[in-house]
Amino acid sequence: MTPGTPGFGDGPLEDGPALADLRVVLADDDVLLREGLASLLQRSGCAVVGQAADAARLLDVVRQAQPELVVVDIRMPPGQATEGLDAARTIRQEFPAMGILVLSAHAEVEHAMELLASGHGVGYLLKTRVGDVREFLEALDRIARGGSVVDPALVQELVTARHRADPLAVLSSREREVLELMAEGRSNAGIGRRLWVTEGTVEKHVRSILAKLDLPETDDDHRRVRAVITYLDAR
Repeated sequence: MTPGTPGFGDGPLEDGPALADLRVVLADDDVLLREGLASLLQRSGCAVVGQAADAARLLDVVRQAQPELVVVDIRMPPGQATEGLDAARTIRQEFPAMGILVLSAHAEVEHAMELLASGHGVGYLLKTRVGDVREFLEALDRIARGGSVVDPALVQELVTARHRADPLAVLSSREREVLELMAEGRSNAGIGRRLWVTEGTVEKHVRSILAKLDLPETDDDHRRVRAVITYLDAR
């Protein structure tokens, strides 16, 4: 077994999820990983009804065997780009009820979200997750039953990406309050009365908001209006 290849162990599995007679097709150009997965699934009671090393062969095998579940690498020959994902799209179109688990070496948010939006019986896991045999088999079981599986690393990436994309994340809670009242059309004096602070304090908050939102003075745009537009777009 090469470094980085998940260990699958030997002998029958005990106390795992009920996967008996689940018909599975495996697609990965890494023959060691693919054969390891096949051995693992067979020992868990699955029937591995086909294997493929490239996307074109995968589609042929799926159309012929019509399994209940497909496990496919996101990057496959010939281009090592998104051939596996493209094949998964085709499979979902042709066989909407077929479960699909995409494996990836990295958390790729855009690709994962596109796949997960395709409906039920779908999952996205990092290849490193295969090393936890019980977790991997439980994921297969959920997908086979029509559920969805999302790798925890992807969830964290989504949270981080959302935080990065939120232009208001740089503002303090008080500055958010001030900006919200600005969006309601209140003057600095009106905001001060609402928040029980002086007008001068509000002016300081407004200057800080404009600076943090990177809204420099221009001849064409009123920065206060642009700040409000930013707030409304982010809601």
